Amino acid sequence: MRTVDAAGLGIGDDYPPRIMGVLNVSKESPYKPSVFDDAGEAADYVDTALIDEGADIVDVGLESANKKFEVLSAEDELERLDTAIEVLESVSGDAVFSIETRYHEVADEALSRGFDMVNDICGFADPQMPVVCEEYDAAVAKMASPPDLERPGAVEDVDDIYDALAQNGITDKTIVDPAFGGWSEEKTLAHDRETFDRLREFRGYGQPILVSINRKNFLRDVAGRSTEDALAVSLAATSMAVERGAHVVRTHDVRETRDAALVGHEFSRRRTRGEGDVSVEELDVTTAKEAERHLARLGVDSPESVASESVVRVFELTGLSDDDVRTLATAAGNAGATVARGKTADTGAGHGVLLVGTPRALREMPAFATDCSNSLRTALEVVDGSFV
Repeated sequence: MRTVDAAGLGIGDDYPPRIMGVLNVSKESPYKPSVFDDAGEAADYVDTALIDEGADIVDVGLESANKKFEVLSAEDELERLDTAIEVLESVSGDAVFSIETRYHEVADEALSRGFDMVNDICGFADPQMPVVCEEYDAAVAKMASPPDLERPGAVEDVDDIYDALAQNGITDKTIVDPAFGGWSEEKTLAHDRETFDRLREFRGYGQPILVSINRKNFLRDVAGRSTEDALAVSLAATSMAVERGAHVVRTHDVRETRDAALVGHEFSRRRTRGEGDVSVEELDVTTAKEAERHLARLGVDSPESVASESVVRVFELTGLSDDDVRTLATAAGNAGATVARGKTADTGAGHGVLLVGTPRALREMPAFATDCSNSLRTALEVVDGSFV
């Protein structure tokens, strides 16, 4: 996993999760506590409500990305940039300042006047954006998006979201953002839930991950909460996101989110790493699809077939007859899986075993168990169905 240096702030597996607080100088933005048009008041907010509460990064928005509003032009954003610069110059606390924009002209001007990084909500739909960021050696958060400067994040399917992040390339200092939220009429809560469930796959890019999940609809829906009452579900999701590999969490609730992120970091999977003439990194892979993403990054031929050998699944089967156990053990041996039966006495309800194997081996087992009982055949179908 590549580490990104954002103006001296390390972002990646070697560092604690970073908190990105939000400031808007756009009157359209719906979250009014973060909206300011007076630079002095905004600077005080940044110091007291963001940096003092634990924000490592301050993301300054010039316009709302809400699809119900008209999209501002680069010239319109540049007119608002003066206020953002004045805020930056008035802040006393220490943080990395990010400019949220979709235009390379705005990024260029902001970086030349003191901003440290860019948050591109249209995912390099402007092909000059990565060029500008590389010229300034600036970190850039790249949100998955169609190649359209007016449609940020309007991608529904997880596989399409993953592919969208490759649009116009990735710089060495890119942080990938899978774009949670209702960016299009077609994007449903189920899409966001699946993206969150498959968050580890985005580690396949080998770049740090940013998530913006604060009080999102797909989380509120779980508990039936309004936006005002959705802090608890946001914090629960924050811990889970960090445990699954997120490195930056964008939020309006800085203090609480920081604590939740640290809990997720503390209890995340511990992986072996070693540096030397040959470096070693144990990847955070729990499913074959996650392995497939890493294999594709390395250009491995037929990544699907290799990925099917990359993880091990364990199932407990109970209620087996003596014949079922023998048939299962033979089929497992032929397919490359393992059946483990304990030495404890049976309860009279049939034998219990653990079935252990890679997805490939477990899916091949029915071909070696053609003469099994209907009960065992049904059990093997359940195992096979878990890989869909």
